[in-house]
Amino acid sequence: MAVIAVDGVRFGYDEAGDGPAVVFIHAALVDRRMWEHQFHALSATHRVVRFDWRGYGESDDAAGQFARYEDVLGVMDALGIAQATLVGCSMGGAQALEVALAAPERVRALVLICSGLSDYEWPPEVAAAAAEAITRIIPVERFAAYRDGRADHVDPAHARAIAELNLRLTMVGPGRSPSALAPEAWEHAMDMTTAMLERQWRRRPPSREVFLEPPASTRLAQIKTPTLVVKALADEPSLVAVSEQLATQIVGARLLELHDTGHLPPVERPHEISAALADFLRDLG
Repeated sequence: MAVIAVDGVRFGYDEAGDGPAVVFIHAALVDRRMWEHQFHALSATHRVVRFDWRGYGESDDAAGQFARYEDVLGVMDALGIAQATLVGCSMGGAQALEVALAAPERVRALVLICSGLSDYEWPPEVAAAAAEAITRIIPVERFAAYRDGRADHVDPAHARAIAELNLRLTMVGPGRSPSALAPEAWEHAMDMTTAMLERQWRRRPPSREVFLEPPASTRLAQIKTPTLVVKALADEPSLVAVSEQLATQIVGARLLELHDTGHLPPVERPHEISAALADFLRDLG
């Protein structure tokens, strides 16, 4: 296990290769292991770094007030990376966007894979259906303890059931079943998401995440960095709409559409994403 300290917080990370730097920022449902294929494939030509968000994987718990885009910059500083291509998936993409707005000189290029935005909210009907499904799996008071980080014990069956619920909504997407995915991709995602929930639901110190203001969603036209937007067409429709917004509003953004693919393309389509990244990075010169 490699760790690096940023303002007293230890982050678990991996680093390999030489050349222009590429920093991978994982999605909120998983951890840095989601980049397994891309990390190794690109290390042949680039210096690659992947790390766990604070509160995830092998990083320290989140505590107090913090901003994840500042964590990205802190990891880069600690590793002596002056400038990097940031590759973010889901809310990892939201962090990459905030870095590009807060410190544009630090970002050589952006790759936004099924990216989120810091002010994104689930459509009310989707949120209501998910809440109803949760109550059929976990008693309301028990889930409240999990959500608020007050539980001394987490039932692994609860974590696995909610992991499946989340991944069916996003990685699988409406109109598909887990059988549409390679079994190893589904199990890899399930392992990561289950571990994330078991970590997040255990008793933990109070924390408050803050975001860049004004939000990135209102400032996309300010981004001049070369950008590749990856849109997965089998994703939840409101998330597909975010990718469309990014591709339309970021000046000169390149769009890659993936058919029959859900919210975690680096896990579901590892070879295709590695190849797309290699092509994009090659075009940067």
